[in-house]
Parts: sequence; structure tokens; C-alpha cells
Amino acid sequence: MKHADMQSPVSFFANVARLPQKGLPVVIEADPAQRAALAEAHGLLSVEAYRAELLVASWKRNGVKLSGRVEADITQACIVTLDPVQAHIDEPVEALLLPDDSKLGRQGFDGGGEILLDADGPDSPETFSGDTIDVGALAEQFFGLAIDPYPRKPGASLDAGDDTGSAENEFQQKLRSLLGKS
Repeated sequence: MKHADMQSPVSFFANVARLPQKGLPVVIEADPAQRAALAEAHGLLSVEAYRAELLVASWKRNGVKLSGRVEADITQACIVTLDPVQAHIDEPVEALLLPDDSKLGRQGFDGGGEILLDADGPDSPETFSGDTIDVGALAEQFFGLAIDPYPRKPGASLDAGDDTGSAENEFQQKLRSLLGKS
């Protein structure tokens, strides 16, 4: 394993040189330390559960197709009240990868070779080098994209409300003093 790259808390390296005919099933169940690292990496209060079920299969001649789902239970801070907000993530994972020396990868996008891409299908292939792919890190990318960037507690709104002298909360007072407005 290389430690030069920033490694995912849920790294799992699959050897793609000799994949089984039906593909290699990979299940990643994050332990408490990994869940804490995921929470920190993604700005979450906590990650209560994280599970990725993946299938790493051969694609075309020497490419790899990763498919499956990532599921997680997370807690975020509400953007209005900063109270904890629970969320469940259930995200499909689909990725195509080609070796970085693959002709298909170079021609397909530069030299007019044909790679037909479905708009609703996986993104254009990424590349990898060597015989291993960190499928855990790829699944984590899908997890990260599924997190709501603006979590909101039910009933919390960003409206200033009716200005009938509503009491400012401590946070608003501090913010106002920092901004120098009275």
C-alpha cells in the first residue's frame, strides 16, 4: 500500500489483474475508527453506519467496472439551528476504469475512437495504474457526493421571521457583533 497519497478511511485495494469470471464481490463495513475518520473527512457530526457492497468486474479487454451501492447513517449539523440532523444515504455506485496505458482510454477521447457513453450511465472512464484499484476510496467518493450540503432540521427555516422584536439567539448576537452591526 502506498501512503504517499491521502488514503481513504475505508480503503480497500482490489487486485484487478486476475478478476474472477463473475467479478469480485467486495463488502466494506466501516468500524468505529473508520466511521469517525469518515465523519471528520466529510464535515459530519458522526457516521453511525457505513456499508459499501460492490462488484469489481472486468470491462472490455483490460478495463474494470465497479458497481454496487453505498449505504450510511449520518448525523450533520443543521445549517439553521446547528442542531443534529440525521440522514440516511443509499447511493448507487457505478464507475468504469481503464489502465492508464490503455489505447481505448486515449483514442476514445482524443483520436476519434468510439466509446459510447450513456448520459444516465456511468461517467467517462477514469484511469488506474498497476494491478490494484482502491475500490473503497471510489465508494467513498459516491458517499461524499450523496451528503446533503445544506442539511436542515424539519421546521427550521432561514427566514428572518416577523420583526416583532423576536429575541436573537446567542449565535446571531455573536455574528452581529463580529460584523460590527448594531
